[in-house]
Amino acid sequence: MTLQRRHIVIVAVALIVAVALLMKRPLRNAHAKDADEPAHQLAPVILPVRGPIQNVITLSGEFRPFQEVDVHAKVAGYIREIYVDVGDKVGAGQVLAVLEVPELSAQVVGAQADIRRSQDAVQRAQSEIERARSGHQAYHAAYTRLKQASESRPGLIAEQELDDAMAKDKETDAQINSARAALAESQNQLGMAKATLERLSALKAYSRITAPFAGVVTKRYADTGSLIQAGTASETQSMPVVQLAEWFWLRLVIPVPESAVSQLHLGSTVQVHVSALNQDFQGRVARFADALNDETRTMHTEIDVENRHDILKEGMYAEVKLGLQQNNKDSLVVPVQAVVQAGNEHYVLVVDDQNRVQKRNVELGEQTSTSAEILRGISEKERVISVGQSDYQIGEVVKPKLEPRSADTGEDQGGERE
Repeated sequence: MTLQRRHIVIVAVALIVAVALLMKRPLRNAHAKDADEPAHQLAPVILPVRGPIQNVITLSGEFRPFQEVDVHAKVAGYIREIYVDVGDKVGAGQVLAVLEVPELSAQVVGAQADIRRSQDAVQRAQSEIERARSGHQAYHAAYTRLKQASESRPGLIAEQELDDAMAKDKETDAQINSARAALAESQNQLGMAKATLERLSALKAYSRITAPFAGVVTKRYADTGSLIQAGTASETQSMPVVQLAEWFWLRLVIPVPESAVSQLHLGSTVQVHVSALNQDFQGRVARFADALNDETRTMHTEIDVENRHDILKEGMYAEVKLGLQQNNKDSLVVPVQAVVQAGNEHYVLVVDDQNRVQKRNVELGEQTSTSAEILRGISEKERVISVGQSDYQIGEVVKPKLEPRSADTGEDQGGERE
């Protein structure tokens, strides 16, 4: 075979292979297109539930300490020791800091000396009373004898002598009364000295700054050696030692709108959800202002939440679900977003046994912000499309996915899951 023929054969084979490849490519693309074709559209559905329908509003609020106080010193002095810092948990009555107050210590010593001096004065007054009483007894006895002798034998005792004896008797009696008055004065001085000592001792006790309640130290203002002024007058800007906040209980402050005020009750239990922790806590409506804010038309309301395990922190935001009213009927309930309003008509989309989308006109009863009562139009067993009704066509075949929770009860419905 010549070289030219060999080239012709090679070219012919190449053309045959190219034609075969071009013929196979459309088939492969067709298979790929079939493989990529999407399945039936996924449709989230729910089953209507029976039960009471409750109007619930969700409000946001911020946690505040149940109690919070700046701890001041009662007396002025220098910080000798400070035992706590930010974040420390303390018990009621625990010593937070100790002040050095030299002049107060000197005053206590002086008051103790005044007490001892007053006690000595009392003892002297008591001795003076005994001395005056003894002298009075002697002069009184002498006067009595002279008087008896003068009466039995007139003229035997000179009148001058009898008068002098009577004067001494009265004088010594007056001395007893004077000694008693001196004793009373000394006892009063002793009482005043003791009161002064008690006052100074109380002030000295204030040099030990203690926690007024169990809590956590949120701020520390002073260090060792800091001069602390006495926080006894409102016009003085004395520096506090620490700031203390109670952490075992927290107040959740929420603004309740005017429309819900009349249905708010003290002591009612509410659910508190903290998004930062993704946890729910139980709270209690503890107090409210009983007056509306003129600007916001809301009422200041506080919910007490127990913080036993110190999970919640001051300043965290939380959501509160307040149940305002509830009927006791055995209502058929669906989520409010499952109902479509078209003019005066209300309808829902359901998925039938052949997984086709069908339209059902419904008659509504009571409605809340989350739920709607269905009086007529559907049954409990029908699968209702919960959201995105505009994405579906009547008669369209879909793949239903049963939502895990119902409209208002929070009960798990089970069903298909992807």
